[in-house]
Amino acid sequence: MAVTTAGANAFGGREHDVKKVVFASLVGSTIEWYDFFLYGVVAGIVFNKLYFPADDPTISVLLAYATFAVGFVARPLGGLVFGHFGDRIGRKTMLVLTLLLMGGATVLIGLLPTYDQIGILAPILLLVLRVAQGIGIGGEWGGAVLMAYEFAPEHKRGFYASIPQIGLSLGLFMASGVMALLTMLPDEAFMAWGWRTAFIASIVLVVLGTWIRSNIGESPEFKKAKAESRAKDQGLPFVDMIKRYPGNVTLGMGARYIDGVFFNVFAVFSILYLTQYVGLERSFALWTVSGAAIVMVFCIPFFGRLSDRIGRPRTYAMGSALLALSVFPAFALMSSGDPLLVVLGIVLPFGVVYPMCYGPEAALFSDLFDPSVRYTGVSFVYQFSGIFASGITPMIATWLMAANDNDPFWLCTYVVFAGLVSMACAMLIGRRERR
Repeated sequence: MAVTTAGANAFGGREHDVKKVVFASLVGSTIEWYDFFLYGVVAGIVFNKLYFPADDPTISVLLAYATFAVGFVARPLGGLVFGHFGDRIGRKTMLVLTLLLMGGATVLIGLLPTYDQIGILAPILLLVLRVAQGIGIGGEWGGAVLMAYEFAPEHKRGFYASIPQIGLSLGLFMASGVMALLTMLPDEAFMAWGWRTAFIASIVLVVLGTWIRSNIGESPEFKKAKAESRAKDQGLPFVDMIKRYPGNVTLGMGARYIDGVFFNVFAVFSILYLTQYVGLERSFALWTVSGAAIVMVFCIPFFGRLSDRIGRPRTYAMGSALLALSVFPAFALMSSGDPLLVVLGIVLPFGVVYPMCYGPEAALFSDLFDPSVRYTGVSFVYQFSGIFASGITPMIATWLMAANDNDPFWLCTYVVFAGLVSMACAMLIGRRERR
C-alpha cells in the first residue's frame, strides 16, 4: 500500500512539474511569436512605404516581404546554434537567451528611423534586426516544445507538446489585434508613431517571460542523456543527427511544408489580399485573422490529444489532406467581398482545420529523434524547412497573383501541392513507426 501511495505522490509531483513547465513554455512562446508576427503583419502595410519606397507598389511590397523572408532564412542558424548548446548545456538556459534576443530586436525595430530620415541605412538596419529575430525564434521553438514533451508522460506527449503551440495563435492574435486597434488612429498618426508602440511595448512582455522561465527546472530526459553522454565520446549534435536520422530529417521537412505555406497564406498574405485585391478595410482583415487565431487556441490542444489516441502521423496526414481540399472554397468565400463569407473563408480553414496539423506537429517531430540530438533535430526540421515553406510564401503568393491577373487560382493550386507533399511524408513517417 505504501508503494502505491508513493507512486501516486510521485506521479502527482510530476504532473505539477509538467503544468509549471508547460505554462512557462506557453508564455515565452506567445511572446516570441508576438514579436515575430508583428513584422509580418506590418510588412505589407507599413514597411513597404516607410523603408522600401518605390514607384511600383508591387515592388515595394515584394521588397518588404523579402525582409520578412530573411527572418525565415536566419531561423535555421538560430536552430543550429541554440540546438547545439541546448543538447550540450541545457534547454532552460537557451530559452532565456532566445527570449532576450528576440525581444531586444523587436524593440529596436520600433525605434528605427525611416528611409526618409537616414536613407539606405534604414532598410539595412531593418534587415539586420529581422535576422536577429529569425535567429531568436529559430532557437526558441525547439526548446519550448521539448520542455513540454520531455516532462510529459509518454501517453500524453501529443497533448502537452501542443500547449506551447498555442503560443503561435496567441502571438498572432496579439499582433493582429494590437495592430487592428492602432489602425483606428488617423492614418498619419498610425504611420508616424502608432505602429511603433506595438514593437516597443514588447519590452514589458520580455521582462515577464524571462522571469517566468528562470523559475523552472531542466528537462529530466536531458539530464539523463547528459549523464549517459559522459561515458562516451560524442561529436557535434548536428553531425550525429545527420548520420543517424537522414530519412527522418527529410520526411519531417516534407511534412512541415503545408504548415508553413498554409499559415503564411492565411495569416500574412490574406491581409494584403483582402485590402488590396478585394477592397476591404484593413482593420476588418486584421480582426478576422485575430478571430481565427482565437478559435485556433481551442483546436490546437484538441488535435494534440487526438494524436495521442489515433497516432500523430495519421492525424497530421488527415489534416494535410483537409487543408489542400479547403483552400479553393476558402478563396472563393474571401473573393466574394461579403463580410460574413470572408470570415467563414478564413476562420474555418485557418482556425479549425489548420490546427489538425499544427497541434500534433511538435510531438510528431520530437518522436523522430532521441534526447541527445532532439533539440538540434526538431529545430533543424522546423526551421530549415521554413525557408521554402514559410519565408518565401508571401512573395510567391504576390507573384502568382500578379502573373494570373490577380486571380488566386494558381496560388490555391500551390497550396494544394504543398498539402499533398505533406500528407505523403506524414504517411511515410507512420509507416516507419509501424516497422
